[in-house]
Amino acid sequence: MKRISDFLTFIRFSHTVFALPFALGAMFAAADGWPTWHVFLGVMAAMVFARSAAMTFNRIADWDIDQRNPRTAGRHKLVRRPVAIGLCAAFSVAFIASAGTLNGLCLALSPVALGVIFFYSFTKRFTHFAQLFLGLALAVAPVGAWLAVTGSFALPPLILAGAVLFWVAGFDLIYATQDVEVDRRDGLKSLVVWVGARKALRVAIVFHAIAFAGLVAFGVMGDLGSIYFLSLAFVIGSLVYEHCEAARGDMAATQRAFFQANALVGVAFVLGVLGDRIAAYGSG
Repeated sequence: MKRISDFLTFIRFSHTVFALPFALGAMFAAADGWPTWHVFLGVMAAMVFARSAAMTFNRIADWDIDQRNPRTAGRHKLVRRPVAIGLCAAFSVAFIASAGTLNGLCLALSPVALGVIFFYSFTKRFTHFAQLFLGLALAVAPVGAWLAVTGSFALPPLILAGAVLFWVAGFDLIYATQDVEVDRRDGLKSLVVWVGARKALRVAIVFHAIAFAGLVAFGVMGDLGSIYFLSLAFVIGSLVYEHCEAARGDMAATQRAFFQANALVGVAFVLGVLGDRIAAYGSG
């Protein structure tokens, strides 16, 4: 149990709460309510395996970098590198297998999805737009969940993917302000390194405004109703709280706000979609 706990800490398993709600929300919208248990369990398994593979790969790719950062230096005492490599491979295979249980298109695109989420780990070495690539990695989730239900592409999940992209890029800008001096020392790139912490926080506000507009557009294009749009009040309130805490410059408060606010964003979104679809089914 200690080894399992150490590994879950190593990959920050608790942060799965960020991407999972948007995959579930896309799934509920595509299914017009609760999907079959086969689809639900398949999407859940694919999400957990993909996220675990991505975070393990990220730890392997950043092994030496993380050991030079005081905030992350202790991570690699939890898991040995050969074990991490083996688990990353196992999670990757499990993700592809999970996608294969859903439909042929999900199976065919699963290696592409892995390529996108793995590629993010290298972006800080050559581009200041690493936060946007992280957003792209998580934006794959709602599109994949929609495909799991319908087996075809559509505009609403692509709009939702755009919203997720800018939401993630915005909160990662806030999170990255903790490491700006270390990143500069190590020659790593990000928007925070490029423009500085203060301007990066303003960029994060713009990103989150775009993300919120995308959530509104998803509701309109997905034919969602009042319950969904009411849930967006909790989303905007959470984002405002996060930015107010970040503006204080207290790193401990920023970390707390980062997790609490973004977890609430995801929960409000998925409950809004599910509640709206259940209400629509009941009235129908």
